[in-house]
Amino acid sequence: MTAPGRTAADTRFLEDFRAMSAFGATPSGGVDRQAATEPDNAQRRWLAGLLEQAGLRVVYDRIGNQFGLLERVPGAPYVVVGSHLDSQPTAGRYDGAYGVLAAAHAVLRAAERDAAEGAEPPYNLTIVNWFNEEGSRFTPSMMGSAVYTGRLPLETALASRDRAGTTVAQALAPTGFLGDTDGPAAVFCAEIHVEQGRVLEDTGTTIGLVEACWAARKYRVTVRGDQAHSGATVMEDRRDALLGASLLVVAARELADRFPGVLHTAVGSMDVYPNSPVTVASRAELLLDLRSHDEAVLAEADRLLVQEVARIEGRARVEVDLDLSHAWGIDRYQPEGVELARGAAERLGLSHRGILTVAGHDSINMKERVPTVMLFVPSVEGVSHNEGEYTEDGDLLAGLDLLTDVVRGLGSGALPSTGVHDPAAARP
Repeated sequence: MTAPGRTAADTRFLEDFRAMSAFGATPSGGVDRQAATEPDNAQRRWLAGLLEQAGLRVVYDRIGNQFGLLERVPGAPYVVVGSHLDSQPTAGRYDGAYGVLAAAHAVLRAAERDAAEGAEPPYNLTIVNWFNEEGSRFTPSMMGSAVYTGRLPLETALASRDRAGTTVAQALAPTGFLGDTDGPAAVFCAEIHVEQGRVLEDTGTTIGLVEACWAARKYRVTVRGDQAHSGATVMEDRRDALLGASLLVVAARELADRFPGVLHTAVGSMDVYPNSPVTVASRAELLLDLRSHDEAVLAEADRLLVQEVARIEGRARVEVDLDLSHAWGIDRYQPEGVELARGAAERLGLSHRGILTVAGHDSINMKERVPTVMLFVPSVEGVSHNEGEYTEDGDLLAGLDLLTDVVRGLGSGALPSTGVHDPAAARP
């Protein structure tokens, strides 16, 4: 039964969302769908069935990105719309998955409305489910879109290993999700996502028009000490790598406390060797990142981090290798795309505001190749990467309405094209 104020199409979307959320469902209401695991594979098969039933052709590229092609103009490039279905371990239902399902419904609605009005748009449409956006099983994150855009070599991505030693190529080989092409050529891109923060909720705003991504510096850190007996070794003789790593974790948090609201820091992963209960650790490996919307603050935090590393080396009698793996400045989306979305929000009567994204998204890779629109809907209490992640149905539907309008605009050529991205040409 359709709720008052909702269309039958809205009800179908919410029903599809509930069905989609059953894949990898956890007892506490979240999901666990790490890339190329069976829950992720099962959900991909479900999505393929949904798209094929609607008349779309489903294809996969050489890194396992999943595309649902709606061809309207033979030979024309595609407006690429979507996000990702893979998740963190014990994650929420909304992160990424909402953007894929909203893309599927928005593309179909946009095509139906264009056909009903007799419009003849110049571009094709495709839904995308990017492979391994989260990076929880394989590194780096945003892998599928990085390969598609030529920012990461295909061979490097396929050789990435999970903790059990399985490569991406080995994980994808039996799934049927490895294609023999590089994917459709893109002319524009759009992605909608839950905010993963509290700006929209705190300001009572329905739509975030993403203008830029925070600057960031990401490190792989190795702390080296000496293996020793955890009971017998004299304390002052110890060179405890885990002590050094722990001091570094605290130092990262204290850096954020020095720049409240302006700097975010985290150590999201740590591996300790030999990880034995009766042995002082000889090595610890960490992933540490610094993020800020102020590049001067980020530079100062980076300088202070190097100072802290030297202090920790002396205090714990360890050696610390601080290797920069990723770095970028304030990364802006095309302002014409922001204005296209703003106009659509105003036509629909949706409250909106410009916003920055702290998290990385596949659209960040895409905007380096084609004009790209990124949209947010509110996250209740800003909870994300957590089973308690939640967005109100009304906000999900408002975002879907806006995305549909944006897709129609992009498909009709409402933005100037800066050229077509051919992923085959991007490969070295």
